Amino acid sequence: MFSQFALHERLLKAVAALNFIEPTPVQLAAIPLALQGKDLRVIAQTGSGKTAAFVLPMLNRLLGDGASSPRMSVRAMILLPTRELAQQTLKEVERFAQFTFLKAGLITGGEDFKVQAAMLRRVDILIGTPGRLIEHANAGNLLLDEVEVLVLDEADRMLDMGFSDDVQRLAELCNAERQTLLFSATSGGAGLREVVGKVLKEPEHLQVNKVNQLNEGTRQQIITADHNHHKERLVDWLLANETYEKAIIFTNTRVQADRLYGKLVAKEYKVFVLHGEKDQKDRKLAIDRLKQGAVKILVATDVAARGLDVDGLDLVINFDMPRSGDEYVHRIGRTGRAGAEGLAISLICHNDWALMSSIERYLKQRFERRNIKDIKGIYQGPKNLKASGKAVGPKKKKIDPKTGKKIVAKKPAAKAPSKRNTINKPKADAPVLVSQDGLAPLKRRTPTAE
Repeated sequence: MFSQFALHERLLKAVAALNFIEPTPVQLAAIPLALQGKDLRVIAQTGSGKTAAFVLPMLNRLLGDGASSPRMSVRAMILLPTRELAQQTLKEVERFAQFTFLKAGLITGGEDFKVQAAMLRRVDILIGTPGRLIEHANAGNLLLDEVEVLVLDEADRMLDMGFSDDVQRLAELCNAERQTLLFSATSGGAGLREVVGKVLKEPEHLQVNKVNQLNEGTRQQIITADHNHHKERLVDWLLANETYEKAIIFTNTRVQADRLYGKLVAKEYKVFVLHGEKDQKDRKLAIDRLKQGAVKILVATDVAARGLDVDGLDLVINFDMPRSGDEYVHRIGRTGRAGAEGLAISLICHNDWALMSSIERYLKQRFERRNIKDIKGIYQGPKNLKASGKAVGPKKKKIDPKTGKKIVAKKPAAKAPSKRNTINKPKADAPVLVSQDGLAPLKRRTPTAE
């Protein structure tokens, strides 16, 4: 029960109104420590309820001891990698803060800059993407010296997108005595460890899920394909034959996303496409239509791999294999959320196999192999695979059981030189005539009859 946490009565009222009853594992682990004012570094899978894990303690701190009037300054900031995730987080903050005076505002690209600058002076909680916030900081619009709580959500993704310097600079602009909460779905790499070291103070480290435990409710399959045209046929078959409420198909490029979108529209599927070249209005329309059920299928690049929380999204198809294990985790995290079941299918050509195998090793999992008889291709994986699917390794060394030493095969005896190759060679003891200067051999003259 959420009543076990020392939350403000107005927050408990909101939790009850939203029918939140049992805290999730990440909420149980993070909320008590966050309420104590500690910095946190939390690894938790997408869809595990981590937004509430940082929003509730943040709001509780801003409410203070019975405070009842707003303060006209930014007191908390939440940084996120994408507009979509920022918009989703704003809605969550507003839901939990519905019985308080606290106001939240959104700062992302694609919106009027002057309108945003004016809004910055009227909010308690600022939610935004690093790039646009840095623009406001450079313009002198962003004052963060009274920030009490800084949240970095999907921090690993922000660094993957090249926001490391922006994140660190924004953190430096905040009050040095602030509390910092950092959440990510994966452990990230050296870049994330550097940010943790510079931005957090003596943080508590919480890992709610190991990477190979992510999305336990999601079946993960691969289907081999001969080429992209074959993949398009497989997508068509899967959309026509799988049982799903909503589906998302990931590609690695905008060009492929647009091409696949065109193919599906031609087959009269209700589908939207989402990638970085779409403006904010089109991106919002695509997600809203998917959430409302006006369309069942979304074709997207990795811009939608984070921050897309859609009920009933139970099928993910990787048209292109993601380029890393972390990206794979974020993609399939769109389905199987909060304990629900889902299906993730990756289409694998010959040039995808090595990447797929490396992701299997990273997750310490083996994906289910699947064939579709109606459109089975020629390619079934590398030729050096046994029936079990394991790669055939080098031959074992033969060991002598008596001595324990390696048995070395004897080299075959050298063949005698062919007579044909020695016919024109001079005899070893034949004299060689040399010119008077001793430098060049003279040609032997064949004696002739006088």
